[in-house]
Formats: sequence, C-alpha cells, structure tokens
Amino acid sequence: MANVSLPRATGASTTVVPHPSVSRPINSAAPLPRLLHSLGDENKSVLSLMANADHIFTGGQGQDIAVWDRHKFTLKTSLRGHTGSILALEHAEEKGWLFSASGDSTVRVWSTVTFLPVYILNPYLETGAGDLFSLAWNPAMQIIYIGCQNTSLQWQGFCKLQLDRHVEEQWGSGTSTPTRKVHKFFDSYPQYTHRPADLQANNFSLSSSISQGAFVGTNALINISAANVIDSAHFGYIYCMALLPSTREGTGYLAQKPAQNYYLVTGSGDETVKIWHCNPSGLNMMHSFDCQHGAVLSIVASGETIYAGCQDGHVKVLDFETRTLVRSIIVQENVDVLSLSIMQSDLYTCSANGHIHRWSSSFDCTASWEAHDGIVLSSVVSCSSDRKSFCLITGANDGFVKVWAITPETEDNLSQLHETSALISDSDVTQGDTMTYALSKFVSIPSVSSDPNHREDCRQAAIWLKKGLNQLGAQSTLLPTREAGSPLVLATFHGTEGKHPKPRILFYGHYDVISAPPDGWDTDPFTVTGRNGYLYGRGVTDNKGPIMAVACAAAELLQDRALGIDLVFLIEGEEETGSVGFVDAIKEHKHLIGNIDAILLSNSTWISEHHPCITYGLRGVVHSTVEITSGVPDLHSGVEGGAAPEPMFDMIRLLGTLMDGERKVAIPNFYNPVRHQTEAEKQLYDVLSNVTQTPGSVLSSRWSEPSLTVHDIDVSGPGNSTVIPGKVTAKVSLRIVPDQDLQTIAQSLVNHLRETFDKSQSPNELSVSIDRTADWWLGNLDGPWFKALKAAVHDEWNVEPLLIREGGSIPSIPYLEKEFGCPALHLPLGQSTDQAHLPNERISLDNLSRGKSVIKRFLSIATNFHAPTE
Repeated sequence: MANVSLPRATGASTTVVPHPSVSRPINSAAPLPRLLHSLGDENKSVLSLMANADHIFTGGQGQDIAVWDRHKFTLKTSLRGHTGSILALEHAEEKGWLFSASGDSTVRVWSTVTFLPVYILNPYLETGAGDLFSLAWNPAMQIIYIGCQNTSLQWQGFCKLQLDRHVEEQWGSGTSTPTRKVHKFFDSYPQYTHRPADLQANNFSLSSSISQGAFVGTNALINISAANVIDSAHFGYIYCMALLPSTREGTGYLAQKPAQNYYLVTGSGDETVKIWHCNPSGLNMMHSFDCQHGAVLSIVASGETIYAGCQDGHVKVLDFETRTLVRSIIVQENVDVLSLSIMQSDLYTCSANGHIHRWSSSFDCTASWEAHDGIVLSSVVSCSSDRKSFCLITGANDGFVKVWAITPETEDNLSQLHETSALISDSDVTQGDTMTYALSKFVSIPSVSSDPNHREDCRQAAIWLKKGLNQLGAQSTLLPTREAGSPLVLATFHGTEGKHPKPRILFYGHYDVISAPPDGWDTDPFTVTGRNGYLYGRGVTDNKGPIMAVACAAAELLQDRALGIDLVFLIEGEEETGSVGFVDAIKEHKHLIGNIDAILLSNSTWISEHHPCITYGLRGVVHSTVEITSGVPDLHSGVEGGAAPEPMFDMIRLLGTLMDGERKVAIPNFYNPVRHQTEAEKQLYDVLSNVTQTPGSVLSSRWSEPSLTVHDIDVSGPGNSTVIPGKVTAKVSLRIVPDQDLQTIAQSLVNHLRETFDKSQSPNELSVSIDRTADWWLGNLDGPWFKALKAAVHDEWNVEPLLIREGGSIPSIPYLEKEFGCPALHLPLGQSTDQAHLPNERISLDNLSRGKSVIKRFLSIATNFHAPTE
C-alpha cells in the first residue's frame, strides 16, 4: 500500500495505478503478534474454532472435534458423533456447553467439563436445511441461533420453560423420542432390497459417543419446531452471525445485562447484513444493509459497530445505532475475508491468501503478516483465566491451528503512536493522515483529459476515486458519459435517519487535471511532495485536494455518527476540456442522483494569501471559431501579392470591428442587459480593494463586466514570410455577466461577424461556429444555505469571509443549479499563489485541514434545515 512514484506525463501513459486502499500502513507501538504454538494435522482443514480459558476446540473436514489443552498444547480428547464436516462452533460459558454445527444437518451440544454430549438438535425440515454454517448463543435468553444453507434462520431455547414445552409436545404425540431420527441417506438399504430407510440399516459405523451412553435420556434429541424458523431469512446461504451486544472475548462487553435488548446480526451470500431483534418467542427483522461487495462471509461486532468481511476483500464497517455505513476497508482486493476477530480497539482480518492484517480504530493498517500456508478459515480471540494475557487463535486449510500472543492497544501505546505520527518529516508528509495519504495516491494518477495518451489514466482515476469514496463510507458507482468519454463518479454518504427528511447536498468536482510539462517544476508533478507547509503536485488545489477534504469531512462525521444529511458526490473527468457529454449524462442518470437541496463546489482560490473567501459569482463564456478562406491553395507573395484578395486582411479588418476605440465590445446592444452595480456591491469592492491593494474598478472589470478576447490567429501552409495563406482561423471568446442571455449573446456575435463581412463584399468565404458555452452564475447572498456556509467559515477562521466573484467560468454549476432547481455555493480552499494550471501547483496543508473543518461545520448546520421550526 506504499505510494508509487510515476513518470512525468510527457508521452504515452505508463502509469502504475496506486493501490486503492486509503487506509494508511503505519507502524503501531503495539508489537506484531508472536507465534506461541502450532497445533494440528496438515491433512485436515480447520473450518471452525472456539476456546475457553483451558481448552481450544477445533472442527474441520473430519467428523470429530479436537479438544486441545491450552496450557500444554497437547491433544486432550476428541468429540465424536457428527457424520459431516464441523462448520461452526459456539461456546455457552455460563452453562459449560460447546455447540457444534455440521454438514450432517445437526447441531450437537457438548459439556466442556465432561466432554460428553448433552443434546442433539435436528433443524426443522431435517436434512432439508442443508449444511449448518453458523451459530450464535444468546446467554440472556438461553437461545442458540442457527444459520442454514437453505437460507432459513432457526433457533432453539434451553431455558426450563422451553425445554418443558418440548417434552410436552413429544409426549402429547403419544410417542417417545428415539435416540436419533431416521436419515434418508445414511439409514437406507441397498436399492435392490426395495426397503424403506430405518435405524436398523446401519450403513455407517455409529460413533463411539452414541454407544457410550451419549444421551441423558429420551429427551436428549430435540427437533426444532416450525414456530422457531424464519424461511428465506436471506436470499443466500447464511454464512455468519454475531450477537449484539457481543459477549465474545475482546469485544469490550463483559458484564451480562439480562434486561438489555439483544440483537442478532446475520451475513449471507446475498451480499446483505441483517439485524434482528431477539425476544423469547423469536426474531423480528429491523434493518438490512446492502454491502455490494460479494457474499458476506464473516461478521464480528463490538459495541455499536458491526464489521462484515466480504468475498472480494472488503470489510464493511456498519453502525448499529444510526443504521449507516461508516467505512469500507480494502484488505486485499479480490481476496476473500473469511474470518474476523476483535481485541478491544484492534480488528484482525483473516484472508484467503493466508495473510492476517491488524487495523486500528481509525482504520489504519498497523500490522500484516503471512500467518498460514493456505486459506485462513477461522479465528477467535481468547484470554487466560487471570485475564492478563490474550491470544489470537487461527485455523486454515493447511491443517494447522496457530496461537498468537497479542497485546491490546493501551493508552500508552496510543499516545506513542500519535507522537510518532506528529514527527513525520516533510518527505513523509503524505502519510500524515487519511486525507493527505489518499491525496498522494489520487495525484499520482496523471488524469490529463486534454491528452488522448492519458485517456486510460482518466478512467483509472475514476475507478480509484470510486473505491476511495466507498472506503470512506459512501455508496459509489461510475456513470458513463459519451463514447470514449471519461466516466462520472457518483457516490453518496448517507446520513443518519431521523424524525425529519434529511437535506441532500450535491458536491461537484472534477478528477481531471491540466497537463504538466516538466519545464518549471521543481519536483515530479505527479508525486506529492511536502515542503514548508505546502503540498506540491498537479491537481492538489485544482481539484483533487478539495475533493479529498470534503470526502474526509463526511467520513469523519460518519465515524462520529454525526452526519445528518446525505452528501452526494458528482465528480466529472472532463472539466478541463469543456465538460463534453456532462449535460447529457446528468439528464440520463438524474434518477440515480435523486432530489437535491443545495449544490456545493470548491474549484478556485482566495483573492489573497491569508483571508478566507466565499465565491458568489462567475462570468459566463462563449467560445467561437472564425474562419476565412479563399477557396484556393496557398499562394506565393512574390507572384500573387497585390493581385489576390488575401484572407488575412479580411480577418484583421473583421476582428477590428469587434472592439471600439475605448476597448468596449462593439456588438450592437451587447451591454443593454448588463445588470448595474448596486450600492452593496460597491461596498464589497471597497473592502476587497483595501485587502488586495487593487482598485475596485479593476476588480469589477475582471468579475462583473463583460469582455471580448481574441486568443489566437492561425494560418494554413508553412507560416513563413513568403506565403499568402489560403485559410485564416481565429479563436474568439466573450465573457458574459448578469443579465446577459447566453444564447442571445452567442447569436449576436455570429450575426455581427456575418453582417460586417457581407458589407466588405470580399470574394473570400466566412464561417463562424460556436464551439462551447457556459452561462454566468450569481449566488444568493441572503439565502439560508449561503448564511450557513458563511457562519461555518467564520467559526473556523474567526473572521468574516471575503465575498468575491471570479472572472472565469465553470459550465457545470449554472447548469446543475437550473437542472435541480436549487442554489449553488462555492467555497474556495486554496490561496491566491497556489499556481493552479501552472508549474509547482501547491496547496497549504493548513488550508486543506481547516477547509475540511469548515465543511464539517457547514454540514452540521445544514442538518437542521428540514426540521420544522418551533
């Protein structure tokens, strides 16, 4: 997961795409787990594990459960009775019981003192339930829950009332319960005998446990009734389950509270995690999380937090109380996470490639090691009888159980870790926190949208961002645009459900960047470098840095269970080249975006170095191409000069008619709709003039007055001094302001050029095209959303923000405002010297961090926008 240095973007793309994880690999003060002992038989896979203070219980592909002495690490005995693989084990400490679930469709209950069987449970529908994959014991209600292959969820109570009811049902039927039920396969006769199955068939060797007085009486066999079944609890196998609050070792819940509510959490091959409320009579489903990353193969719970290990290497971090996705950890892509264990603040993930990772409460990877030579299938945390030492026990298909000494994170360890992070040097500044670490990876992808050689880099940047936002807690996807266009990234951070509808804010940004030729750069533009409090790299201020700041603000609120709005990210990949295909893509996928109450962007800089700003206006733009051709090839000036009507003279005269002697645009009626400056605006310009030492009239001409620019004049032919070009092309743009109508202004430019050219009676031909346009935008300074943003900036910086406008254009903002019928807000994070689009582009670490804080404050204020006033 280390950052990757990349070649400069000078030719065909050879980018090495960085690892998608945004979790930092950091050195923890806690030591790596130490291997204490290895147990087992390399010929038998270890499918399930459980432990108490004295014993380790292991179940595998064989039919026996091995019981190991935890102190001597020797095999003490084997529990025999199952006729299939042991798929799950569960411990009922207060009763001294061990539950085992098997592929033979039975659950057996064993004494952990005498190691004799106590009960056999037959699920409802007997073998029709299939393999029994998972178990969970509820100590308060004395109920065992069973997850089945046939997608049913079943349970059986063991309190006196429930067992008495079981006896009454059996005696009421007029029959006593046999030692076991007839099995359609194992108790069958050879087919040629045409005899029905019965207990006398004896087609397999009865285990010694049954012959040794296995049962305490005729009631040792329990048949789960239909009343204790939820059919189709999931639309897939129920692979895992956990109790909430957890009573497992290491999860922080030690004292049992009989009056407390209990919940069962189940994970399935249908990619969902479901929460069920437990009561003595059964289960009621409360909520379902859609994990969207393959089958849910493992679950562990700690406090209010649920961790779900998925088929493709993701771990979903879910909050029980708020019913929200807090984070998604990428352990190793496409490597199944088959087991999870918790030790206080540390999460241990066990993967199919034999590796185990340790994660901190801030989702940083603090340790990783190759634990097994095979697939790690099971794990459990256990402590000694004096509760002074802890171990992680793991089992794999290499046949071995390994016992690892682990040390929980103490306050001393955590303080040492924080001190280590605070001493990071400039060269390692990108490891400072999740935001800067993720930004370093994001910048390393040269997503230059103007260069066809980097088209794949743009796509990879979109894929990386989608995965990064997903890990931070959003549900994310890619949306196609035009053919061969860069996709949009759509991601939603879902806030906590409350009494009132949540506000929905759309954050717009772009992951594409301008090209970065190496001339003028002091460092590699696609490797983030920290120097003197700044991060340098292409895109750090425009626009990758602000994107990560807003994303991490939402992630931190999610982690604190304090996100009260839905934050929808809409990030495009062609903003630097005119947002081609953006409008059509939004119209096509608007139903996926949903209703929006406000739009937020951060795509510019302050007007100064030290005073925070809010941008409330942008000019619009009309880009056009003017072309004059003679219809004949280029001519030699020494031969045809003076005889041929030259397109260059026509072009010069035509462009000259666009401006008058006072440098005003000469297009008829051009200024008529322009909104006059109000007294309040004049006062704003006076304030800004004092701050910037720039006359207010200059600022006004840049921001709130229209303008015309001739950008380029190009000619056909070699362009030397002896050629009369047969074609001359000019690039012309207009910047427009409120209340000029975009289409009217564009058409008036075309009309003026054509009418003027026609009057010249030139034999040459004129063509005028409108290449792309963007409307002007002006925010509502009196609206509640603007006031909330202004308050957030003030509370963070302790000064009133400067209110500024920009002379440039962002085509997507006025369009989105009109499309969704809601106001837009523009919060610049960078300083005026950030060098956006220039060599040595940079952003201040302080601006980035405090910008994140501003966003958190703003989102917190916006939480109450839909609440009724009292």
